[in-house]
Amino acid sequence: MATSSFEKILQPSWRPDGPRLSLGIYEKALPAALNWPERLEAAARCGFEFVEIAIDDSDARMARLDWGPGQRADLRRAVQETGVPIKSMSLSAHRRYPLGSASAASRARALDILRKAIDFSVEAGIRLILIAGIDVYHEAPDASTEANFLRGLEQGFEWSSAAGVMLALENWDIRINSVRLARQVVDYFRSPWFQLYVDVGNLAYAGYDVVSELEAARGHIAAVHFKDTLRGQLRYVPLGEGEVPFVAACAKLAEVGFQGPAVIELWTETYPDALDIVRRANQWLRERIDEGWRAHLAEAHTQSNT
Repeated sequence: MATSSFEKILQPSWRPDGPRLSLGIYEKALPAALNWPERLEAAARCGFEFVEIAIDDSDARMARLDWGPGQRADLRRAVQETGVPIKSMSLSAHRRYPLGSASAASRARALDILRKAIDFSVEAGIRLILIAGIDVYHEAPDASTEANFLRGLEQGFEWSSAAGVMLALENWDIRINSVRLARQVVDYFRSPWFQLYVDVGNLAYAGYDVVSELEAARGHIAAVHFKDTLRGQLRYVPLGEGEVPFVAACAKLAEVGFQGPAVIELWTETYPDALDIVRRANQWLRERIDEGWRAHLAEAHTQSNT
């Protein structure tokens, strides 16, 4: 069979010509006292394109999943009036109610949370739900908790894919703490609706080579969490003061062709200068992204001339 001209122009594969990352901010980086219109407006003023909502294991944030029609309409109105979307949800409530729990009651609660999170995302226009890379957190893990976790993911995947909401498994600080391990779960599903949410800070904290792990994620990165960490300190490390090789990581993201949402993850919601912190973090990270892209382009140019 003759090769068509269309097949010829598809060689080599597509390569981005510049960074097109949509940069968002984690909800917990912004002052906790803000209501949603104020929170979205503050994100825009600090230079961000979207906000990532947190559904953690606190009663207050889990209660959002039970909001009535009026509260959900208020959230949609805030997005519409500010023009700042909530593109992603960090669903860490499974730390308290894990999908892999030995308790049938806890597993049922975990599935209920996941189903409600998917329904909430559909109504709020959220496209991506971060799934924690843990079978259990406060329990002892074993083969049965891992099997329970996978069965829970299977059920959640069926719900989310039918709803058109992507699930993205994040490499955590324990259990599924590498991209290579998370990638095995993604490969199990073999679906565009189940991908990776890469956290570069978690990789450095766990002692992995960030650049090598990003290579293992090639073609399957739905989103990226940018935070800095130190060995032994997972949170509250200002960007640039930890061990994450941001420029090398951004160069690798450029090389693997990642174009998508990226979120700065900070826990500064109780800080009096939170807005100044996130504004500076925005500028700092954008400079590192640009620097990484320049490094990638220079390396690509060098290789093309050798």
